Amino acid sequence: MTARSPSLVMRVQRQDFDISEEILSMTAGRRDIGAVVTFSGLCRDEDGKLAALELEHYPGMAEGEMRRIAALAFDRWPLQGLCAIHRYGMIEPGEQIVLVVAASRHRQAAFDAASFMMDYLKSSAPFWKKEHLNDGTTGGWVDAREDDRERLEHWR
Repeated sequence: MTARSPSLVMRVQRQDFDISEEILSMTAGRRDIGAVVTFSGLCRDEDGKLAALELEHYPGMAEGEMRRIAALAFDRWPLQGLCAIHRYGMIEPGEQIVLVVAASRHRQAAFDAASFMMDYLKSSAPFWKKEHLNDGTTGGWVDAREDDRERLEHWR
């Protein structure tokens, strides 16, 4: 039996995604995957203050950075697949923003790679978030949080 090439999906899109479809796409016909770990990030309502988040990205650069981060994950862990989908546009509380799916023969590699991918997406991928508040005003652009930057130190 020959080893199959790892699956890699990196997308930036306006439309929502279906987690089950992404998992099935990654695992269909594969008998070498023993663990699939998913992370789905949702838009919070910030205690009732937020009407929507407006997410913007730099086309081409965002996808390139996502592929760069994925390459680091593949170098670090024995993965059978990695998927990252990041949405842009107006996203309301409760809607999905980001999906990371990591597949490996064993669970720890999948857990670590999914966490690594999400930490780097949150801190270094070129996405910007602007808050739109329920009172009709904008809350401005959201700055990166210090604890997000600190999470990167865990991986260095």
